Parts: sequence; C-alpha cells; structure tokens
Amino acid sequence: MITASGWGWRYAGRPDWAVRGVDFTVEDGERVLLLGASGAGKSTVLAALTGVLGGADEGTEEGRLLIDGKHPTRVRGRVGLVMQDPESQVVLAKVGDDVAFGCENMGLPRQEIWPRVHRALDAVGLRVPLDQPTGALSGGQKQRLAIAAALAMHGSTAESAGPGILCLDEPTANLDPAGIVEVRDAIGRVVADRTTTLLVVEHRVDVWADLVDRIIVLGTDGILADGPVAQVLAEQATELLAAGVWVPGVPHPLSPRPVHASARPLLWTEDLTTGYQASRPVGRHLEVSIPKGLSTVITGPNGAGKSTLALTLAGLLRPLAGRVRVAPGLQPEPRQRGRRSSRTLDPADPHTWTSRHLLTRIGTVFQQPEHQFVERQVREELAVGLRALDWPQPQIDRRVAELLETLHLTGLATANPFTLSGGEQRRLSVGTVLATSPALIVLDEPTFGQDRNTWTDLVQLVLQILAEGRTIISVTHDPAYLEVLAENRLVVTATP
Repeated sequence: MITASGWGWRYAGRPDWAVRGVDFTVEDGERVLLLGASGAGKSTVLAALTGVLGGADEGTEEGRLLIDGKHPTRVRGRVGLVMQDPESQVVLAKVGDDVAFGCENMGLPRQEIWPRVHRALDAVGLRVPLDQPTGALSGGQKQRLAIAAALAMHGSTAESAGPGILCLDEPTANLDPAGIVEVRDAIGRVVADRTTTLLVVEHRVDVWADLVDRIIVLGTDGILADGPVAQVLAEQATELLAAGVWVPGVPHPLSPRPVHASARPLLWTEDLTTGYQASRPVGRHLEVSIPKGLSTVITGPNGAGKSTLALTLAGLLRPLAGRVRVAPGLQPEPRQRGRRSSRTLDPADPHTWTSRHLLTRIGTVFQQPEHQFVERQVREELAVGLRALDWPQPQIDRRVAELLETLHLTGLATANPFTLSGGEQRRLSVGTVLATSPALIVLDEPTFGQDRNTWTDLVQLVLQILAEGRTIISVTHDPAYLEVLAENRLVVTATP
C-alpha cells in the first residue's frame, strides 16, 4: 500500500516547492492515472516512489510518503519506473541486453530471462534484432525499449515476480498510433491479475480511462481531485479543464489553419538518402518539397526516419546521397568561405553553412530538449542565440522577458534547465529557437509533455509564427496538432 500524508518536495536551489500538500492512499493492485498541469510535480511523485530523488543535498522533503509503512529508499526494487525521458534509461549497447539487464539484477535464472525478453519486446511492438544497437533506435523505439525492460521484470510466478508497483511517466508520448495501442494493451495484460499496482502519468486521459480505476489530479496546493474515473470527469470537468487536463469529449479550442494555395518551395531535396551510416540508410531517393510560409508536418511509424529527415532538411545531418537545396530568399550572402570555417560555402546547400548562417535562417528543436541546453539558467538559455548575434543587452532582456511570459516560464527564470519537468523543457527548447526569429523552424515532437493549456499556447505561438510569413516543419504524432497545422503533410515509411 502507498500512503502520502502532507508530502512535498523542493529541489535544491529552487525557491518554490515542486509539489506540496499531497495526501492519498493507493491500495495494493489499484490502477491510478496521475494528472495535473505541466510542472505540477507528477514526475516528482513517481521519482519519490522509486526512491531516486536523492538525499538532503538534492532537495528538501516534508511530510510522509511510504510504501507498506517504509520510506521508498528502504524498499528499492519494489517499484519499477519508466521515466519521461526513455533515453536516460538505456544502459547497454544492444537491445536484448538492455531488456535483460533488470532481470539479471533480480538474479533470475538465465533460462527464464531470454523468454521474458522476447515476450516483452513483442508485447510493445519493438520488432528489431536482439543485437540491434540501442543508439540506432528512434525516440519512439527507445520509449518502447524502456517499457519492455520494465515488463520483462514482471514474472508470472511468486518466486520470480518483479516489482509490485509499476510507475509509467508519459509512456506513450512519443509513440505512433499503433504503438499507443500495443503498449497500452501490454500494460493491461501485466496488471490484469491485480498483483501489480499501476501509477501512470499521462496528459491524454482517453488512452487510459478504461484501464484505470481512479484519477488523482495534482494542483498547486495538493490534490485537486481524487476518485473513480467517470465520477471525477463528470463532476469536476470545469476544474480539470482550468488545470489543463485533457478531458475526453471536450475538443481543443483552436480551429484548423485555413487552407492556402500551394506556395513556391522554400526548400527541397534531390534524390536524397538519409541516415547516420552509409551501410544503414534510413530513407532512400526522397523527393521532398517544403512550401514557403506554410506548416508542413512529417508523420509515420516509429523508426521510419522522421527525425533523421528533419535533421537533414535543417542542415544538421549530412545526406548519405543526393542534396538539400534552399531558395534564394533563404540563402546567406555568397562568399567562398563561411566565418571561422574551412568549408567552401554553397549558399543553396545548408550543409555548407556555419552555425551563424543557420541561426537566423533555420532553427531546430530537437526531439530530446536537453540535447540543446548549454546554460545554467533558463533566462540565460533563451539569450544564447541573441548574444551570438551581438544584440544589445537591453534588447536581449526585453526579448527574453517576452518569451518567459509566453512560455509560462517566468517563475523558473533562474532555474537550471536540466531540472525542469519534461513539458517545461520542451517549451524552453522551443523558446531558444524562437528567440532569433529564423525564417524556417524545424520542430521535432513540439507538443510532447504539454497539458491542454500549455498545448494551446504553444500551438497559438506556431500559428503566430506562420502569420508572420515564416515556415514551419514539424515531426509529430499528435492528432490535435495535425488537425490544426497539417497544411502540407509528408508521410514517411520505413525503408525495407
């Protein structure tokens, strides 16, 4: 049994509590969906249950959070956690070894481990060779890998059973539609016999509503709502919407962008082949055209090469074959060599540009937000590109203040970017690119980890950028985002 009584946590160096005043009891075998606004402390609660928040040097704890009457640090191994960032859970270099790692730590017999590995990978739909390098997986595939590793530790016999509590933090956020169904059904099979307690953090309520027994909603000062799914959704819908919860059946407030006539291409490819290694091409013979001033979305199954294509279009990943070309209006001034570069500049080829050329022309938001953070404070992170462009400090301060307000990050201006929640990190990563107002912006899963309110603000920001005449390329599985912004759609399929 899990009990929380006046529990709260404040991270070291933060003036505000990440979560506070939490009171609830979760009985053995219950299935709970933990909801709340982006930054409400949902991931902090799961980390605390797993005993990985750290000691007094990591933060301040108040109240009590107990598992069967004991502090979570005293029962490590009882709780399995799939974290919000699946990449942070990849331990070993090969897929099979990574899934087997937890089972080996539990001391299971070798003859039992590998059947579990196969069953877990099949359950989440990660159908790749066991010796596939984990570093070659897409973001969505790594999410499936992390879930498979957690599922493999759950045995069917008492003497080999794994953790009795399974905590999942945004487990389907990076998955394609088929993957969402596969993973949800796999979790349903694990908890079907009521021997495993389930806590899921997810913004999309409809995915889990018919599997869980109960909803707990975190607010700014403790628990906002707690009760059976149907009852809470029916009786407290207004409060939930105000808190940013995606209440099933309530549409988002934005209208689809009006259909525009086809525009001249701003960027296009010529017989493009993408990938990281010549021996493993991801996409072959691609002929892609990005119309100027419109929103283009890239969709397709996990592992099909959407992020790889986006990075190649953005000038950050060199083609294995073929070319990326840009229209004259986006090209830098023709010079033989870029500033501080030994490369010969081809104005029509972004792969020959310097970082300064890209800064005001093509901005990229990576799939993993923390991959682009370089400063120790949120406000300093937003100012990086502006300083590179030699903006005056008063102008930088004004621009940063505007972005902090727009992205709901004002209260976190002095926080370390790496300590933000997943949704907050995503908004910050978008802000770092928006700061320099590039003509073309590439967004990889821009709405990951967003509640209904922050999703609305973020999409409105994209609409505003388009209204200014700039061009957007987005990689996404988000059906609501597609509904509003899929003016031009590219569907990527896996290379045989």
